Amino acid sequence: MNNVVLFAGTTEGRRIAEALRGTEISLLVSVATEYGETLIHAADNIRVLHGRKDEAEIGSLLRTNGADLVIDATHPYAEEITKTLRTVCGRIGVPCLRVLRKETDTDTSGCVFVGDAGEAAAYLDGTEGNVLLTTGSKELPAFTAVRNAKERLYARILPLPEAVRAAEELGYAGSHLLCMQGPFGEEMNEAMLRHVNARFLVTKDTGEAGGFPEKIRAAAKCGAVPVVIRRPEEEDGMSVEECFAYLSRRFGLPLVQKKVTVLGAGTGRYGTLTLDAEAALREAELIVGAPRLLASLARFRKETIPAVRAEEIANAVSESRARKIVCVMSGDTGFCSGAKKLLPYLAPYETAVLPGISSVSAFAAKLAVSWDDACLASAHGRSLNLPAKVRKNRKVFVLAGGQDGVVSLLRTLCEFGFGKVTVTVGEDLSSDCEKITKGTAEELSEGTYGSLALLYIENPEAGKQPDVPGWPDEAFLRGDVPMTKMEVRAVSLAKLRPGRDAVVWDVGAGTGSVSLEAAALCEDGMVYAVEEKEEACRLIEENRRHLGIANVTVVRGRAPECLADLPAPTHVFIGGSGGGLSAILRSALIRNPGVRIVLNTVTAETFAEAVACLKTLPVRAAEITQVGISRGRRAGAYTLMTAQNPVTVICCEGDPGRAEDAGGIKAAGTEGDGNV
Repeated sequence: MNNVVLFAGTTEGRRIAEALRGTEISLLVSVATEYGETLIHAADNIRVLHGRKDEAEIGSLLRTNGADLVIDATHPYAEEITKTLRTVCGRIGVPCLRVLRKETDTDTSGCVFVGDAGEAAAYLDGTEGNVLLTTGSKELPAFTAVRNAKERLYARILPLPEAVRAAEELGYAGSHLLCMQGPFGEEMNEAMLRHVNARFLVTKDTGEAGGFPEKIRAAAKCGAVPVVIRRPEEEDGMSVEECFAYLSRRFGLPLVQKKVTVLGAGTGRYGTLTLDAEAALREAELIVGAPRLLASLARFRKETIPAVRAEEIANAVSESRARKIVCVMSGDTGFCSGAKKLLPYLAPYETAVLPGISSVSAFAAKLAVSWDDACLASAHGRSLNLPAKVRKNRKVFVLAGGQDGVVSLLRTLCEFGFGKVTVTVGEDLSSDCEKITKGTAEELSEGTYGSLALLYIENPEAGKQPDVPGWPDEAFLRGDVPMTKMEVRAVSLAKLRPGRDAVVWDVGAGTGSVSLEAAALCEDGMVYAVEEKEEACRLIEENRRHLGIANVTVVRGRAPECLADLPAPTHVFIGGSGGGLSAILRSALIRNPGVRIVLNTVTAETFAEAVACLKTLPVRAAEITQVGISRGRRAGAYTLMTAQNPVTVICCEGDPGRAEDAGGIKAAGTEGDGNV
């Protein structure tokens, strides 16, 4: 029998171990930690042991086991073990294959790159703000040198007793120690960054398998600067696929990986399975999924394991000896499906995805309506700005979430002026308990509905207020509160350019005209309308309901003091600074060094202060535009043009490369523009 020693602890290592399971190769897998040992299951031809080893111990291990081949599938940053393996294998004459992890083409333009953990700590020592560390427990000692480390640093590590003990001895404890097992998707990374109010994210370039792209995208959304520890210098090696080809040639083995099929089971009724899904289920040795779905597939007479969460399903796949496994998901795998979270866990296996008939497709067919021109949304396990969807779209399909999901959605529609729209609720589709109810949102909001439900909403009045900058001034309730006028508002929002999921601070919000228009543009984001005056706050709330815009949160208080508890902004509009312009700008740049800022000024004093800030604060791409508007008015038989006050619109972006400079400017104390 051929003897192979695999040094693993990575996704690539697990893939190789799985491919060699049940072959004529005697495989010894060495991993550094006890946790790593739990991820690779022993078999007749596979032994797994854990523990870090020095050069002498590795040599003894290879000789004792009569190694014919060594495979180094350790982490890209495990530089020392790679060097040691090459040295030992060269000395005793055993071939050593280095398996490399592919790098990603992730946009890293906003990242700060450092050579190692020590350099990362040195960089952070000169900054302010909280830090989320995601580089593992081994790197934690270096970061204790960061100023105010116990208050600023939050460490995400594996939930291992020895790792927790070591971290606590270094001073990481309580809420500053986040013990979690990955992989982590973009949404989870984003939630954690927001939870700890992180201004910085420290990570390694671990590639796609290590979740690097998801971290970078989440950091961008939260306004956190990624501090990336570079990979060690480029080394020679091969991909996992090239390793498989080498093993097949050398040992004459047809390597068969565990094949996992993720399929959509439709609505659970027999007739909603596709023929491809039927074929996969017939060939499967094991089916994993929610108990409700497994019950509907009992006719296939296969071994089953009930599991719902992605981690549970992945563990069932990993622990099973079956070669052909099917993971079933309700509906379609591409629409609001658990497949999205599951697939990263299945990286060690050959994976296929089969679509199914979604509940939306089935419901639309039941109602004899098309859905190619409808908005599709989900409130299952996530927040949903439903009024925005209904305001913009004549047809909306929504997956409701939980036992009270339908009623909650209907009451939200009523709160924001959509109580008269027509709603059809479908419950338990394609089952014996199927129920379809139709009425207005107002009529149905007092009903009781099951947890497996979706809504079809029809709003023939949708789209009448186009989401382009510059709504008519008459669209807003006014009172005696200052308002940014239509033309200036159009220019300001065009400069601000809030994205669909932007987090916007509108400081000095007045009537909320900018807040409300910005919220319409970023319907999956949130706008925080910051206003000191009680009358103005009341008016913003009235305008929210008057215009049917839900994603505006009114924050009563004086800036910058009231900004401290808000989420980090992606965009900031300043219509009135109340005498604290530079402090407001500094607060925004500290929270998000890459934030986009638009500032409107009317007075010469505020303009002078703004220009001074542009010269000293860490900003780039500054633009200054003066807007002069004249409006026609009738004077007898003539039309006279009446000039409005000229407004200077200043636009800039934060410069992450100079992030530490944001703490150096103090408020100048000049008065802001209360009449913008």
